[in-house]
This record gives sequence, C-alpha cells and structure tokens, in this order.
Amino acid sequence: MSEVKTTRVLNLPNIITFVRFALSLVIFALLPMGEYLISLILFIVAAGTDWMDGYLARKNNQVTQLGRILDPFCDKIIICGMFILIAVEMTKLQATDKLDQSALYLIHGWMAVVVVGREILVTALRGFIEQHGGDFSANFSGKLKMVFQCGAVIGTLLIIMQATENGSDTEANELSGFLIYATTAFVWVAVISTVYSGAIYVKASINLIPKLTGTKESNTN
Repeated sequence: MSEVKTTRVLNLPNIITFVRFALSLVIFALLPMGEYLISLILFIVAAGTDWMDGYLARKNNQVTQLGRILDPFCDKIIICGMFILIAVEMTKLQATDKLDQSALYLIHGWMAVVVVGREILVTALRGFIEQHGGDFSANFSGKLKMVFQCGAVIGTLLIIMQATENGSDTEANELSGFLIYATTAFVWVAVISTVYSGAIYVKASINLIPKLTGTKESNTN
C-alpha cells in the first residue's frame, strides 16, 4: 500500500508499539493480584502513548506494514483485556461489601463481550479488505470510541482502588458521587460508541468488499 514507506522493522515507532504491548501483559498479570495502582499507572502510560507510535511513523516516514498491523492490534489487546479483567474484578468484589451498590458492575460482563466482539469483527474486516488492496484505516468514530473506553477503564479502576483501600467500616469508603456518575457515563458512552463505530465499519466494508473483490475477479479474467 502507498502508505507503507519503509521495510525496516526495528524503528522507533514499532519499538514503542512493542513496549505498549509488553506493558499490557504486565497489567494483565498485576490486576488480578490486586495491584490496582500500578495497573492504573501502566494503563495510562500504555493508552496515553497510543498516538505516539503512529505520529512518529508518519512524521519520520517510518510507516511499515508490521506497524500498521501491530498498532491497532495492541490497542485492541489493551482495551479488551482491561474490560474483561475489570468485569471479573467487579464480580469478585460483589461478595465483599467493599463496593457501594451504586458502583457494582460498572463494567458488566456483557459489555466486555460487546467490546471484544466488535474488535474481532472489525479486525477480520480490516484484514480482508487490506489483503485485497483496500484502505480500512481507523476513522474518527473509532478513535473517539477509544477515548471513552480508556476513560471508563480509568474511572472504574479509581473506584475499585478507593473501595478496596478504604475498607467498609469508615466514612472514607463512601465513594465520590461525582466519580461514580462520571464513570458510569463514560462506560455507557463507551459501549454505545463501540457499537456505533462498529456499525460504521461494517457499512463501509459492505460498500468496499464488492468493489475490491469485483476488481480482482475482473483482472484475473
């Protein structure tokens, strides 16, 4: 594709992507152990540098096919993994009385299923379309969806941290109403934007696939 300008794999943008992927694995190991603060910090670093690898690749003419694949793949691993693990943590904390009832299940199990399902679908469509020479780059709705998903993860981790660190018998355990309401809003907007952006990608693929496959078939005849 015309956007791929170099074949060198070990460039700075790809190294950043590899580091982000490694951070996600560390987070997935620490979060089930109750290391919420470290997990939160590492998530902010991994998600907050999402723009950096792509920006540097375009700025320095270091766009590679590997980078085009790994960058969105890394994003999906981070978000899908966090939604799944947080849903599991919410289930574990349900029986402890550490979470205020209004904060329970901020991220439901079915929400994680929606996020993972959408990412698998879009990844499959992107792979098929780009294999046939089409352009299926991330659009604005997909990038905005990522922002809301990150906000939902950060807010939920903050709530879990506050609940587990303060205990259940003190006034300090009364969760901030603003934090709960803000996180709830982020979670639901994240889910809605996930479905919406997925629908946009599906619609785009419905228009693209017949053209790409039709062109390929006509060229082989």
